[in-house]
Amino acid sequence: MKLIIQIPCLNEEKTLADTLNALPRKIDGIDVIETLVIDDGSTDQTLKVASQQKVDHILQLTNNKGLAKAFIYGINHALKQGADIIVNTDADNQYDAGAIPELIRPILDGTADIVIGDRQVETVRHFSPLKIFLQKTGSWAVRQLSGTQVPDATSGFRAYSKEAALQLNVISDFTYTVETIISAGKKNLAIAHVPVKTNKKTRESRLFPNIRTYLQRTLVTIIKVYSMYKPLKVFTWAGGLTFSVGFAIGCRYLYFFFQGRTEGHVQSLILSAILLIVGFQIIMMGVVAELIAINRQLLEDIQVRVKRGELESKE
Repeated sequence: MKLIIQIPCLNEEKTLADTLNALPRKIDGIDVIETLVIDDGSTDQTLKVASQQKVDHILQLTNNKGLAKAFIYGINHALKQGADIIVNTDADNQYDAGAIPELIRPILDGTADIVIGDRQVETVRHFSPLKIFLQKTGSWAVRQLSGTQVPDATSGFRAYSKEAALQLNVISDFTYTVETIISAGKKNLAIAHVPVKTNKKTRESRLFPNIRTYLQRTLVTIIKVYSMYKPLKVFTWAGGLTFSVGFAIGCRYLYFFFQGRTEGHVQSLILSAILLIVGFQIIMMGVVAELIAINRQLLEDIQVRVKRGELESKE
């Protein structure tokens, strides 16, 4: 049983060594533990530090492609290296590496495909009340959309079984955390969570410049990903709302029509007609999008089979 611990990096020369040194060397049930550093276009000495620390695998990207892309490149590379379990952690030493044995235990026991470390955000000292509120609210929203019970949706401390990793796809350029949970929930993968501790804050987040930007990007990601898996529901809600508003305005016009007071209300009739037509068109777009989603699911199934076949041929 091989475990590969992957660490996406962008200019992490100051913290990478501490992160690597904290990783466990032995875990019950694991025969081989290897490390993988994904260098996402660093301009400092990150690569040098990784080499000095004798990292088993270094994946150097040609330029900065973003955390989401670095993550999925790492997952695919780890699979090619024969990983049975893949753990993802941050290079800033945010997560307690001593929790990795507990993190992978549900996978070893065969009770989970994905395990997410729950930071219990209310206990993290450097999180402001606003950030705690947003984290909890966002995680609640992700739980509703994904049908999972993940309490900390934005945690990057995660473990994936080989089967789960084969099914991962990331379309976002921003972050993989929310997208992969929604995707896994819709694919009916078993997701577990375990409480983990965090270390002292070493630097500010580089993922987003401010809370507003983070919220905007996360909201766009949630809508985009959920629409991929449930397009008919999304378009039906949007089209149904538009159609209902148009219908209500039309009823209002009819009220004045039967009262013989249509003067000055012709605009309402025109607006009603437009909203009814647009609402119907949106619903029809949902039907087409649902057919496209079915085709995408078939393509994903083929992709998994191709990946599995490539890995088996190497073995």
